Formats: sequence, C-alpha cells, structure tokens
Amino acid sequence: MEYIDLIHIRESIRNYDPEQQVPKEILEKILDAGRLAPSACNFQPWKFILVSSKALLEKVKACYSREWLQSAPHILVVLGIRNQAWNRKSDGFNSVETDVSIAMTHILLAAENEGLGACWIANYDPALLKEVIKPDADQEIFGMIPLGYTKPGFRKMSDKKRKSLSEIVEYR
Repeated sequence: MEYIDLIHIRESIRNYDPEQQVPKEILEKILDAGRLAPSACNFQPWKFILVSSKALLEKVKACYSREWLQSAPHILVVLGIRNQAWNRKSDGFNSVETDVSIAMTHILLAAENEGLGACWIANYDPALLKEVIKPDADQEIFGMIPLGYTKPGFRKMSDKKRKSLSEIVEYR
C-alpha cells in the first residue's frame, strides 16, 4: 500500500473480533515498527508491554471504563523512560513525550498496514494501570493501544473530518 493511502484510511478502531487471535508474527512486525521509530539522539526511551493473557487483560481493561475495549484480544501498554531521553541543554526540554508519541504512531500505522484495528488510548485510570502493570520506578505509562482484527460487519468511516491545509499551514 502507498504510504499516503495508509494515512488516509487509518482510523481509531473501537470494535474488535474477540474470537480472532492475531498471529505472533504480525504482533512482532507491529512492535518492530515501534522499535524502529526515530527518537532524539536515537536514545529510544521506551518500553512496550504487550498484554495478551486473559488474566492480565481483564485487569488492564478495568483501567478504562468504555465497554468497547472488552473485546480487544491484545493491549499494548507503552512506557517512556524520561531519564533515558534526550534533554536540551538550553532549557531542559526532555524529549520523552515526543519520542514515545512517534513510536506509538509507527505502531498505529503498522497495525493498519497489517489489517488490524488499533486505537490510541490516554483516558485510562493512571494509578490503577500503574498498579496492574507495575512499571519500574523510572518508567512512565504514556498510553494503551488495543490491537485486534475488526469485528466482521463493522464499517469504517469513509471520510476523515480534518481542517483544511489553509487553516493550519502558514507559508512565510
């Protein structure tokens, strides 16, 4: 698929087929896309936790109140490691949010390319998710991405509602 076509068709999926498991090879291709994402100074300040076991999935799903998440067969929890990220000397800016966001975007696009549905989730209970995932002291949870095949019969949106280029671009 052409990259621009992939960008045009990718959307946040909130309707998964709980009966159809995703092969490990496909999950690894998607995770590898995140691994290969660029980061400031190539520090790669991230860790990916793929949750697939029923027991842990149940606990992770309890951290987000929306019913649609219950059908996702896998949930990727993405962590950033602030003390491993690049810091700008002039003002102390830390790149962890930028770096993790790029990795998550690569994962979302790779999932679409592999025929999977995915959705970036930030509206989870951070304290509860931290209790469930138990990240190391230097790790912060930045998001969850459910991964799975879209439920049969689910129709994707045909047109994205986005601002026009003239509304967001300024040429100087």
